[in-house]
Amino acid sequence: MADPEATGDMLVIGCGYSARALARRLVGRGWRVRGTTRSAETAEALRAEGIEPLLWPLADPAAALEGADHLLASAAPGPQGDPALAALGGPIAARAAQFRWAGYLSTTGVYGDHSGGWVDEGAPLEPATERGRARVAAEAAWRELHESAGLPLHVFRLAGIYGPGRGPFEKVRNGTARRIVKPGQVFSRIHVEDIATVLEASIARPDPGAAYNVCDDDPAPPQDVIGFAARLLGLPPPPEVAFEDAELSPMARSFYAESKRVSNARLKRELGVRLAYPDYRSGLAAVMAAEGLSPSPSPSPSASPRA
Repeated sequence: MADPEATGDMLVIGCGYSARALARRLVGRGWRVRGTTRSAETAEALRAEGIEPLLWPLADPAAALEGADHLLASAAPGPQGDPALAALGGPIAARAAQFRWAGYLSTTGVYGDHSGGWVDEGAPLEPATERGRARVAAEAAWRELHESAGLPLHVFRLAGIYGPGRGPFEKVRNGTARRIVKPGQVFSRIHVEDIATVLEASIARPDPGAAYNVCDDDPAPPQDVIGFAARLLGLPPPPEVAFEDAELSPMARSFYAESKRVSNARLKRELGVRLAYPDYRSGLAAVMAAEGLSPSPSPSPSASPRA
């Protein structure tokens, strides 16, 4: 785990849900953290957490790199490729030697479909979706900076992210959740605080060029997760719906194009990480507590009819 006395200067490009979990920890240890956002409202929220907000697009991209010795890129690629590299690729390459550590948050979608089989970091990158292909291209572009300029890059392939504010409880409580069943479908997941733990561990043990799968120990069918959330809330399980009959957006449907179990053995072996939430059951219980939720009271038994 990271040395609690060590400090640094982190620039986060795309200071969203996952990156903020790390940023809050670093600020609490005395780091200077700057993070980009497109939203003035989010900028105020970042400032309240001790993170110096930078509105995107940057007025002076090169100036944003001044003093930074750690770099985390979290922005998703768009139609024109990786937005961080489009705006900052040249300045980052010119200043690569100033960085002690750099990280890129990717996705396990780069592996594509494995029909429920296991994948590790050595698996071929054969994405089945446009989003996955964009991530593969972005990873390659960041690796080019590592190889050509010496940027000390680490790639983190995140599974399905959940945590406070990103759990299934609201939909279960308001009755809009469904247990969509596609036989053989499994997903890997990761609690947002475990993402922060992995990133901290990598900062403490840099290994430029490494890639890590960031996921828990228990890949599971999505309907099992929804059913467990309902049980935690003391509610009946939402109805099952066959995948073929489910009305899903193209984005939601694309998630079901891939089924795989993702191994996290490398991050445990090389980074010494012990996950706080090794399965969705412990993770969802923690989310429920963090959101201040309690089980619904059991319905009162109906009165017996009189003779």
